[in-house]
Amino acid sequence: MAKFEQKLTDMLRPAVEETGKSLLGIEFISAGNNSVLRLFIDHEDGITVDDCAEVSRQVGAILDVEDPISSEYNLEVSSPGLDRPLFDLEHYQAVIGETINVKLAMPLNGRRKFKGELVSIENDTLVVVVDGIDYELVISNIDKANLVANFEK
Repeated sequence: MAKFEQKLTDMLRPAVEETGKSLLGIEFISAGNNSVLRLFIDHEDGITVDDCAEVSRQVGAILDVEDPISSEYNLEVSSPGLDRPLFDLEHYQAVIGETINVKLAMPLNGRRKFKGELVSIENDTLVVVVDGIDYELVISNIDKANLVANFEK
C-alpha cells in the first residue's frame, strides 16, 4: 500500500469502525479533477447502500476538517463485492486455495500481471500458480490484487 493511502487508512479507520463496519482498504486514484478516493468496507452481515451512506457522511466530515487531499476528488464508499480487493496479509490468508489477480509495481521475469491460484504464503511472499508454474510474489511489490469471483460454487 502506498504511503499516502496508508496515512488515509490510519486517519479514517476509527471513523469507519465507529459505525460498526470494518475498513478493508483504500484506493486513491489521482486523475486531476476526476480523482477518486475509494473506501472498501465490510461487515459480517454484509453491506447495504445505507451503510455506505453512513460511512460516507462520517468519513466526509473528517476529510473536510483534516483536508489531506489538496485537489478535487470524489469520495466513494463500497462493499468489497465478489471480486474483493486484497490489501493486507490477513486478506491473502483468507483466500488461500482461491484464484486471484495480482498486478505488481515492478515486473517479475518481465511481467506485471498474474492470475492464478494462491497456494501458500511464506513470510511476506505469496506463492501463486499460473499455468502450472509457481511464482513467488513479494507482498510489498503488489500494486493491486483481488479475488477472482467463482460463480460455480
